[in-house]
Amino acid sequence: QLQLVESGGGLVQAGDSLRLSCRASGYTFDEHSMGWFRQAPGKEREFVAAISVTGGSTSYTESVKGRFTISRDNAENTLFLQMNSLKPEDTGVYFCAARPNTYIPVISDLQNEYRYWGQGTQVTVSS
Repeated sequence: QLQLVESGGGLVQAGDSLRLSCRASGYTFDEHSMGWFRQAPGKEREFVAAISVTGGSTSYTESVKGRFTISRDNAENTLFLQMNSLKPEDTGVYFCAARPNTYIPVISDLQNEYRYWGQGTQVTVSS
């Protein structure tokens, strides 16, 4: 029902900023909360940030609080992740994902609750 395509990744230096985008195609973007996840080489995929259907609630993993901001533009069917003060440990493939709004609570860090996933975009932060 939803196809998700990430963009905006790249190679940057520590302290730099990047803005990731996730464009959704389909008719039900505004019926899903959204999340960002990342996977570093040799590690499991981990939760980064989530946002509710209307954007009224957000959640972040502790390591990115104060540096990353998740947002969405429902009129454009687009999810964003603004990443500031990047660190080498932020390196990985970043995925956006969609979670049906039938779940409780309205946002979640449980990746098993996310139904649709993008292909990922590479973020590399050098020291």
